[in-house]
Amino acid sequence: MAFTVPASMSRLFSATRAAAVIPMAAFAPSKNKLFPTPSNFSQLPLKLKPYPKPLRFSSASFSSAAPISAAISVGQKLPDATFSYFDAAGELQTITVADLTKGKKAILFAVPGAFTPTCSQKHLPGFVEKSGELKSKGVDVSSCISVNDAFVMKAWKQDLKINDEVLLLSDGNGDFTRAIGAELDLRDKPVGLGIRSRRYAMLVEDGVVKVLNMEEGGAFTNSSAEDMLKLLVPQERI
Repeated sequence: MAFTVPASMSRLFSATRAAAVIPMAAFAPSKNKLFPTPSNFSQLPLKLKPYPKPLRFSSASFSSAAPISAAISVGQKLPDATFSYFDAAGELQTITVADLTKGKKAILFAVPGAFTPTCSQKHLPGFVEKSGELKSKGVDVSSCISVNDAFVMKAWKQDLKINDEVLLLSDGNGDFTRAIGAELDLRDKPVGLGIRSRRYAMLVEDGVVKVLNMEEGGAFTNSSAEDMLKLLVPQERI
């Protein structure tokens, strides 16, 4: 039995097949720049910015002070300079490095500033407290040096009630500090300290440096009276 498709259905199938045929022209490159086809991507005015180079940090980037260095070293003779101070009678005096150390075993230690916390609470008081032990180890004089004027050093001495245990010396113009390469630049600090001295402690015999403990900036790790006492013991056995 033959099946005959009505003419109306035949016309419907023919129209459907014609609509399903997609002309190849539809795949031609589009001239519409708003919705480009892959073939005209190269025509876009793209400007690619390179990624910035990654930032690299080292521990030195966060350091507040420069690497430890000094113009003076163990075995060298100290450069001469003049300090000022007020004596017990309240008279302004001066003394040179040569006179301070000639024929003597002396300890010279420096602080970044009078009246500053670590200097006032630990460093200077430590040498005052241990002055007797230092003398028993052969130290003739212990001197505290700071880039402050003599009047400030006098007031600091009175404030801490120091007698003759330690001689407080003013390197007011920083001449000695510069000569031994111990400058400390604190101009970026809000308290206005300017150029001061690194913290250090040295043992000097007849003007020659025997021990030099130079701190990094104002750190307080190896320049205390206790540190110097430890170094004096083996020297007595030689």
